[in-house]
Amino acid sequence: MLSHRWETKEPALHDVQDKVVYDLDPVGTMVKLQTFCKLARDAGHHWAWSDTCCIDQTNNIELQRSVNSMFVWYRESALTIVYLSDVPPSSTSGALAYSAWNTRGWTVQEFLAPNVILFYRNDWSLYLNDRSPNHKKSVAIMKELEDSTGINAQALVAFHPGMTGAREKLRWASTRATTLQEDIAYSLFGIFGVHLPVIYSETKQNALGRLLQEIVARSGDITALDWAGTSSQFNSCLPADISSYKLPPCTSPFLSEGQIRMSVASLQNATVAELALTLYTRLDSLSPPRFANCRLQLPCTIFPITEVRRSRGQGQESSFTYYVKADGLQDLSITTEARLVQFSSARPTNQTFLLIRPWNRSDLELPDFADNQSVAALSIPWSLSTHSLGDSQEYEPIDTISRSRPLRLIGRLGQPFGARLPAQQRGGTYKYSESHLQALRLIVRLGQPFGALLLAQQHGGEYNRIASDKNIIARVRDMAAVRDMMDVRMLEIL
Repeated sequence: MLSHRWETKEPALHDVQDKVVYDLDPVGTMVKLQTFCKLARDAGHHWAWSDTCCIDQTNNIELQRSVNSMFVWYRESALTIVYLSDVPPSSTSGALAYSAWNTRGWTVQEFLAPNVILFYRNDWSLYLNDRSPNHKKSVAIMKELEDSTGINAQALVAFHPGMTGAREKLRWASTRATTLQEDIAYSLFGIFGVHLPVIYSETKQNALGRLLQEIVARSGDITALDWAGTSSQFNSCLPADISSYKLPPCTSPFLSEGQIRMSVASLQNATVAELALTLYTRLDSLSPPRFANCRLQLPCTIFPITEVRRSRGQGQESSFTYYVKADGLQDLSITTEARLVQFSSARPTNQTFLLIRPWNRSDLELPDFADNQSVAALSIPWSLSTHSLGDSQEYEPIDTISRSRPLRLIGRLGQPFGARLPAQQRGGTYKYSESHLQALRLIVRLGQPFGALLLAQQHGGEYNRIASDKNIIARVRDMAAVRDMMDVRMLEIL
């Protein structure tokens, strides 16, 4: 199969159908097709495929099938030949990174899907004169492709389609371009393993919106909501353009096990532990996100905004910076193209504004039963003993938990939470149950900075997302103030 950048006039199906390709006039891009076929034949193959002339572009049914099958075809090809028309024979390492081929939307799946691939320069000599039978095994070429695309070498060599790591895959495509605007979404169908209708003329926003809706609806992965830029007309929680995923994803700081334990130790109050358990139960009972008909049902933690004040000294700029106060959160600033209503407790507004934290079930540390190691990891071989008359803290083994019997813990966590209150020991210490410890670990994670979404309520009770120019980084004011995190709901966003 051929992977290349389309040029001005490429041979179409009617140009080659029922003809011997080598007998056709060798002018223009016909030479590219003839040379590709000759290379495939010399490599011992009886058939060659090029998207320019092996798809009837006038047949909508065939076009639909081809777009949805393209990834599989490249995956099953015996050899994929990449033609770099703008890389001269004198080129050295680095030329691949600057080739126009490396900027196109469709070529992402064309180098991820194949198992065997060879890169050729514009004179049809092998790139870097690498004569190995498969350039996916060339450390130098894969390193160059990794550096220029941001796709790690493991994925380049052995990519598996699917919805895992959706945000990262969207970032791969964020700098790519396609001739037809809808193709920026269609070219990702195979990468995510989805089959959707191909509707040219539907607009880029609609095509990308349908893809992202499918990803969220089927996988429950909300990382596709992590972007900055302009909202889509399809749904305000989605971006209008794939380039909105260029920014690195908003991730909470990494906490080592030791840091988590020390933070849990700082939550010394038995009431905090019980509130944490209640919050854990509420979050555990939330339904996954639902996305259909352009309406998103999003589980989230809600922080009502109490004050919005525009920064002084701003004139006719296209973006504005606002200082925002919200219940339970540290004060923060937001930069957006939207003109927000300014209000405070002294000058209230009738419209409700919220900062929300979309809920991610991975924060519950529930086991993935496909991974036996995750079951064992949930066994917590320590309890918290906090002395009320001093700062010394120590961790003691929990006699009732055995590393060899983690499924008993899983069974208990799977039951409705009704765990006993932390038992106060002699000397003012507390001994927490496994369920309380799990809930306190959740509070520690919720106390870290997170990517927030700004919402404005509409007349029908639904919400619209107000897009921002940068990620909105929020943080709870006091990790121990669990009541400030208790408002968890499912919101409908248009």
